[in-house]
Amino acid sequence: ARTAPNGTVPAAAPAGHADTALNGTAPASAGAVPVGSVAPAEAAAVSVGSVASAGAAPLASAAPAEAGGSAGSVVPVGPSGAPAPAVISPLVRRLARENGLSLDRVTGTGPGGVIRRADVERELAALAAPTAAPTAAPTAAPTAVPTPAPSAEPAAGRRIPLRGLRGAVAEKLATSRREIPEATVWVDVDATEFLAARAALPSVSLLALLARFTVLGLKKFPELNSRVEGDEIVVLDQVNLGFAAQTDRGLVVPVVRDAQSLTTAELASAIAAHTASAREGRLSPAALTGGTFTVNNYGVFGVDGSAAIINHPEAAILGIGRIIDRPWAVDGQLAVRKVAQLTLAFDHRVCDGGTAGGFLRFVADCVESPIKALADL
Repeated sequence: ARTAPNGTVPAAAPAGHADTALNGTAPASAGAVPVGSVAPAEAAAVSVGSVASAGAAPLASAAPAEAGGSAGSVVPVGPSGAPAPAVISPLVRRLARENGLSLDRVTGTGPGGVIRRADVERELAALAAPTAAPTAAPTAAPTAVPTPAPSAEPAAGRRIPLRGLRGAVAEKLATSRREIPEATVWVDVDATEFLAARAALPSVSLLALLARFTVLGLKKFPELNSRVEGDEIVVLDQVNLGFAAQTDRGLVVPVVRDAQSLTTAELASAIAAHTASAREGRLSPAALTGGTFTVNNYGVFGVDGSAAIINHPEAAILGIGRIIDRPWAVDGQLAVRKVAQLTLAFDHRVCDGGTAGGFLRFVADCVESPIKALADL
């Protein structure tokens, strides 16, 4: 028997375990032994350079058992004696060469550790992303994580149901904005004498005094005490005067019925009683419906003016802002007076600006000269 280069006799290869090419087929060189044709007694180690495949690395002889090699196994080696990369495809070699990649650093995942194109591409991708840790073994392709759909959960925060009284008010205000083509006019007034009249009538509030002048104005300009029903404007004889009242339950509008038949004192008493009932939550539904015109003292909130929303199905709402010191011309001389702003929002379907302006100017004159206006009652 032949001896290996180190003088030892190589162990016979097991039956059917003759050396083959790296892709599992028999080498094409002359004298190649078909797989399975070598008998145990005749098996011999293949010497270095016995593989004739073009471009294949030479195979080393079988390592002796005492050196740690298994009997009959062969491994590819490079020029320095180190194991050479197992590569079959010229395309794989060219891909590595064109990208400056040494095949020594590529781990093959093919049969017997053969380096495939996917192995080279994986290594190139790892080099292109320096922050990514290189992997020594093939890993599964990353699974695309679907973008989560926007959360259908309600937004966090305090929730106030639009039910009961609050819901009824919200619906009425929304209806007003949808159906009424409103317009707004306003005027500044000298309220100095208005405050003096209020001081002379301790049982009469400023709102009650303004309500008194409003009823007088509606007598002169009845178009504003009306409502639109279908294709008709209904001018009402009865003045059911609503007034805005702020309560712990929200803004409500109690209604004083037949205000046109009440004296100033009676009107003031009715407003005071309705305000107390509203704040205590004792108003009946009938006391909150049926209004034909509304007055509002939004000056209690510290504001000068407001483009108020009409209380549907009414045709107008009159408001007064805060009364403060301002420079004012009196008989050609500059003086400091108590000045406020009156604002009228009206349904432009029931009247034009002339009627609305005439009504507002009449009420403003009453505020500026209240004693004269009260003398006509």
